[in-house]
Order: sequence, then C-alpha cells, then structure tokens
Amino acid sequence: MILKYKVSLPGIKGFARVYEVKGSASLYSLHKQMRADMDFPQDQVVLFKSFDSEGEVAARYSVFQDFGFGTIDAVTAEQCHKRGEDKFIYFYDTTNVKSVIVTFEGLGEERRNVVYPLLVESKGPNPIEFENGYVAFEDLPDDKKKDPDDDDFDDDDIDFDEEEDDDETEEIYGEDEED
Repeated sequence: MILKYKVSLPGIKGFARVYEVKGSASLYSLHKQMRADMDFPQDQVVLFKSFDSEGEVAARYSVFQDFGFGTIDAVTAEQCHKRGEDKFIYFYDTTNVKSVIVTFEGLGEERRNVVYPLLVESKGPNPIEFENGYVAFEDLPDDKKKDPDDDDFDDDDIDFDEEEDDDETEEIYGEDEED
C-alpha cells in the first residue's frame, strides 16, 4: 500500500511537498526523509501529533517516549491510516515549536525500483525561508501582486536607476596620471 501525504505550512500557499510512503514504513522513516529534504535541524527531538477525522488529537508519537500508541520507529503509516489518523502536525523543532502539517491525500501506485518515502512534488523554498521573511507570490495581498503579463502592468512601476559610475575599476587599474 502506497500512501500520499502533503506537507504544508499553515496559511501559506507558496509551500508544499508531496510524499509517497509505503504503508509498512515507520513514521521515523518519513521523519528522516522530510528532515533531509527540507533541511530541518538534525539535533532536535521530533513529535508527530495525529488527529482523527473530527479534528481531535488522537495520538502523539515521539522517538524516545511512548505516549501510549508506540514510538515513531515502531508505528507505521498504514497503522495510523487504518485508525483514521490522516492528519499530523509534525514538530521538527519541539524546543522552538516549529512544525509543518502532514495530511493524507490518497492512495498511490507502487513504483518499481524506487526507494520510499519518495518526494514526488515540491513547491516553494524550505520552511526556514518563510521564517526569514520570504513571501511567495500567491501569498501576497492582491494590491501587491503585479504580473508583467497583465495589461495593467506598467514599466513605470519599476524603478530603473541609471547606471552608477563604476569607481572600482579605477581602484583596480589606477589612473595613469604621468602620461
């Protein structure tokens, strides 16, 4: 069984990742793949908080502590799916409460000669970039969006500065004042 999961950030349309995961894969293997693909810190304790179909917290899965449903290295994606746990908040940095949303999107077909979990779709930069002030075009307010292909787009909206004098060349080559 292949399960497809979409990774997103709350309120941000400019970021998404889609993974295909074997049902027999542990949450730990998904964690390792997401950490590698999205440059999450290596030295943090992680946590999957799962939700049922009504949006209630169903379970919590960690590496070191069993909260009653197993640890992330012992629980599989298929076990969670069968229990109706199809949405997770994955805390990749529990100390600083940084997380992404992982949502079941549907079933997929198993591919031959592929290593799972497999990143099949990627949109936008990694989550850390959004913390540093990056704003995707689709996340801009409508009054800030300007499409160059739009008839209303005016080149006058762009501030083209005239070329500035390049004094650096003189520093490199110097001026020959003795000629």
